[in-house]
Amino acid sequence: MIKRIYADGKAEREFFEELDKRSGETDREITEKVSAIIADVKEGGDNAVKDYTKRFDGIEPEYYEVPRDVINDALTDAYENDYEFVEALLNAQENITEFHQRQKSQSFVDTKENGVVLGQRVRGLERVGLYVPGGTAAYPSSVLMNAIPAKIAGVKEIIMVTPPLKDGKPNRDILIAAAICGVDRIFMCGGAQAVAALAYGTEEIPKVDKIVGPGNIFVATAKKLLYGVVDIDMIAGPSEILIVADETADPRYIAADLMSQAEHDRLASSILVTTCEEIADKTLTELHKQLKDLSRKDIIEESLRNHAAIIVCKDKLKACDIANELSPEHLEVLFENPMEYVGRLDNAGSVFLGQYAPEPLGDYYAGPNHVLPTGKTARFFSPLSVNSFEKRSSFIYYTRDALAYAKDDIVTIAQREGLTAHANAIKVRF
Repeated sequence: MIKRIYADGKAEREFFEELDKRSGETDREITEKVSAIIADVKEGGDNAVKDYTKRFDGIEPEYYEVPRDVINDALTDAYENDYEFVEALLNAQENITEFHQRQKSQSFVDTKENGVVLGQRVRGLERVGLYVPGGTAAYPSSVLMNAIPAKIAGVKEIIMVTPPLKDGKPNRDILIAAAICGVDRIFMCGGAQAVAALAYGTEEIPKVDKIVGPGNIFVATAKKLLYGVVDIDMIAGPSEILIVADETADPRYIAADLMSQAEHDRLASSILVTTCEEIADKTLTELHKQLKDLSRKDIIEESLRNHAAIIVCKDKLKACDIANELSPEHLEVLFENPMEYVGRLDNAGSVFLGQYAPEPLGDYYAGPNHVLPTGKTARFFSPLSVNSFEKRSSFIYYTRDALAYAKDDIVTIAQREGLTAHANAIKVRF
């Protein structure tokens, strides 16, 4: 079911190279299809979006824009008939809000003795588009994780797009989450056509400044192609979990956590790096035992067979080195004293410390964002945050005396670069 590797510097590297091929460049055929869709939407606007919705979703939605009272009624009905779910979302919202409030940046002004004033102004983006998958891949938790930091940043308007269900109606759970988070408008369309509509704007769908949220390969490709027309959160690849464990770890927990990511996608990768051979053996036994009762058994089996491994290494420092090299989306540290290793783990989207911080805790509830870099991009990308929805401008004020003091240096640099008009813009003032 899952390969075992003994870390010797070569065996694990060969596995890593195979893993990298899993999220290679987007297929050329998909890129061509998505490019055509984008061009059609740019030219045809809402009519093109609606035509693609009928073609790909096989139905005309009940609404193009979901009426406000339908969104509000979904939450009201849930309060009365599904309060356990509403309460869970509200508790998660509280944790996510509390965590992200601490990320908000401050504007500043620096006034110097010579009259110079320097500063930075921070404010939220004007309008953001939130893509939310529909159907069986509907994740209300993603609505919370994307909309809450946007609101905290001061984004003035959040436009959600989501594909209709098979009956043409919107997904109820998504409407509930959207109402809780204060999403402003919801349009029933999905796929690359919805991304293009957000990027360029149509008669009915407003043009946005940034597009966030998960989607399939067509959505991801559209976001990639439209980056520059709008900003995007990131190009997300298949889900990943890496667990580092010593002899004190519980194999039941390890197996359960590995499969919690494997069920996402047949391309998901789930890796255990352990210093203990016995843990490796018992984890394998637990995988077979627990898998039998899981609803997405077939997906998990394929994911574990093709993109998973148990790597046995000599010590914890080597395990940390492997974790830093792989730079996983999710990193669980199941060592006896996990806090001792936080400073050694530099490359991970989110780090989960100890036996009672499983990855789903971060997906749904704890507070840190679950929109995380994948495919080793945690080496240079960060999780979605309030800062992702902010923009900054600097400002400069100089007195004549202050500019006079600096003018010779500025002219010298400008002339060295051959930009005489730059130099002249300084000299003409004196």
